[in-house]
Amino acid sequence: MDCKIIQHRFGRILILVKIAASSFHKFPYAAIKSPIHVSIFSTYPKKFDIITFVVYILNKCSVSTGAQCKGHNMNSENIADNSLQAENIKLRRAVEELSILNELARAIGASHSAEEVMRTIVARSLKAVNAEQGVITLIDKESQQPGKTLIRSVASSSEHQPFHANQSLMGWMLINKKPIIIDHPQHDTRFKGVTWDESICSLVCVPLMVKSQMVGVMTLYNKKQLETFTDEDQRLLSIIAGQSAQVIENARLYEEEKALIGMKEELRLAYDIQMNLLPKAPPTIPGYDIAGMSIPAKNVGGDYFDFILRGRDELAICLADITGKGMPAALLMANLQATIRAQSVASASAAPCLDHSNNLLYESTDSEKFATIFYGLLNCQTHQLNYSNGGHNDPLLFSGKNAPQRLRTGGIMLGALPNMSYMEETISLQPDDLLVLYSDGITEAENDRDEEFGESKLIELIANHHQASAKELIERIIVAVRDFAGQKPQSDDITLVVIRRVS
Repeated sequence: MDCKIIQHRFGRILILVKIAASSFHKFPYAAIKSPIHVSIFSTYPKKFDIITFVVYILNKCSVSTGAQCKGHNMNSENIADNSLQAENIKLRRAVEELSILNELARAIGASHSAEEVMRTIVARSLKAVNAEQGVITLIDKESQQPGKTLIRSVASSSEHQPFHANQSLMGWMLINKKPIIIDHPQHDTRFKGVTWDESICSLVCVPLMVKSQMVGVMTLYNKKQLETFTDEDQRLLSIIAGQSAQVIENARLYEEEKALIGMKEELRLAYDIQMNLLPKAPPTIPGYDIAGMSIPAKNVGGDYFDFILRGRDELAICLADITGKGMPAALLMANLQATIRAQSVASASAAPCLDHSNNLLYESTDSEKFATIFYGLLNCQTHQLNYSNGGHNDPLLFSGKNAPQRLRTGGIMLGALPNMSYMEETISLQPDDLLVLYSDGITEAENDRDEEFGESKLIELIANHHQASAKELIERIIVAVRDFAGQKPQSDDITLVVIRRVS
């Protein structure tokens, strides 16, 4: 058999291998007709995986081709054998790579967490190139430092201390975004002045790319038997990195999504707790119509209102606004509510309640945290309101056809300075008088043109619906504010308390 015949035969084998490796499932066992095909397929078990199948074909082809070459010219036979052996080595290397990728895909498919996926990839890569240690480093996209790492996954097959991705190497990878092999790093001219671990003899580093963006790198250290990494090692690791990058990114995003879901659930529970701290229903006081509502800008907020019964004839009324929004403000709000409730029982009038509450809040918070508050004591028999305003928006008292009276007597916000003395005032409520307490989330609500709702619109709205019930008036105010804001999202907590003396 001459070289042309052997090459032709081998070409048919190559075609067969390629067909089998890419789409064997398309060729049913019974459809094979060629004698050479039958000789290969006839003894192959029907239960197989594609990698084992390709190796099986190579073995059969090597035996078949070798047998058919006997008896021919020795020089032609040697040339042909050498050519076949070289090609066979290449094919076996390709099959080994396919086997590695196949094993890696199966292992990743059985992994669940991003950390587990990365450790699997590193472990398989160490085995593939016979290296001692490996690390995957993901880049923190939110960090101001481009080389700062978010996650580090290390797998080691040696007893050395775990190596870490050098910041200079990370910087080089961020700039070049291509694989690199470094032999004897201490003497590499590309990294002059860089201090390397003395145990590192060689390394290969490949980028993890997702949609042209580098999301991390995989670095393997020290090939065993004191060998150096080869171009074949670099090529194989680049293939592994290319196949693994999206898997790692998806696993990381999945874990972030799970963490976000958990955080949302915690916020939902926090919202439920905060809503339970607010009055579930307004108090029923003969001669009065009372209502209150609070709508946080986020899941939880820093506004709060409260009704505290003091004996049979007295009702404490409170509306406060904590600095900030979200969870920090909500925690301080819970602290303030407990403080006010305790001091309300212990204090005879409004001013001493705020005096003591201010000192307690100052001692338990930093200088950047404070609260504005309106606190009043309504005597339901004498219809007198004793109040003190701690830096809050002035409540509006509508009486008859007169302009609204602003209740501003008091002092500064709570928690800003220690040992403050608050002033207080006592006023009388007449039949049909209307008292409206509100937070700045009402008057400072903005529309798309950055215009504020303002106090004048609030006063006009209240005057136009003066005869509405307390609950209905609150609902009308909230609807008006939302209509004014339009598509612009709520930027601050909204809280309202309305008290009307009906008789």
